[in-house]
Amino acid sequence: MSDSVEHNERHKAKMAKIKAARDRMMATKTEKKGLIMVHTGPGKGKSSSGFGMIMRCIAHDMPVAVVQFIKGAMATGERAFLEDHFAEEVKFHVSGEGFTWETQDRERDIAKAEAGWELAKQLIRDPANKFVMLDEINIALRNDYLDIDDVVDFLLSEKPDMTHVLLTGRNAKPELIEAADLVTEMTLLKHPFRDGIKAQAGVEF
Repeated sequence: MSDSVEHNERHKAKMAKIKAARDRMMATKTEKKGLIMVHTGPGKGKSSSGFGMIMRCIAHDMPVAVVQFIKGAMATGERAFLEDHFAEEVKFHVSGEGFTWETQDRERDIAKAEAGWELAKQLIRDPANKFVMLDEINIALRNDYLDIDDVVDFLLSEKPDMTHVLLTGRNAKPELIEAADLVTEMTLLKHPFRDGIKAQAGVEF
C-alpha cells in the first residue's frame, strides 16, 4: 500500500469516528426554542452578521422586523436593500437619530430609545414576527437610555416561545449576557480607521 493510500485510509477512519461521535451528539439535540442572541464586542461585524441572519430568515419564509437604535439616521446599504427588495418580508424601523456625539441631546436620545423599545416590544409580542433584530440597542443600554432590568425581564417573560431576538452593539451588559442563549463577541485585531482610512460604502455601511 502506497503512503498516499495509507494516509487516505487513516484519514477516512478518523473522519468516520468523528462522524459517529457527532451523530450521537446530534441525536440528543431535539428541542427547539426561540433564542435570545447577543452580538457584542469591539470588533466589526455585529450588525453585518445580524443582517446575514435576516437573509436566512427570508429564505425560510420567516417574517422579520428590525428596530435600529442610535445610528438610525445613517443611510445604510442593508436598509436600502431590504426596503427596496424585501419590504414585505422585513419591517424596518428607525428609532435613533445618530450617534450620541452627533445629537448632543441626552434627553432626546432617551426619548428616542424609549420609543424604539416600546415599538420593539410590540414587534416581539406579535407572533407573526419570527425574528426581531434590535440593532445597536446595547449602546442605548450602556448609556442607560433604557433600563436593563426592564429589557431582560421582558425578554424572559413575554417573548413568544418560538420568536428569535437578536440584540447587537458593543459593551453588552452582564445581565443581558447572562439571560441570552447565544452570545458572540467580535474581537478587534486590526481596523483601517487606525491608519486614517475612513468608513467606506459596502464595507462599513
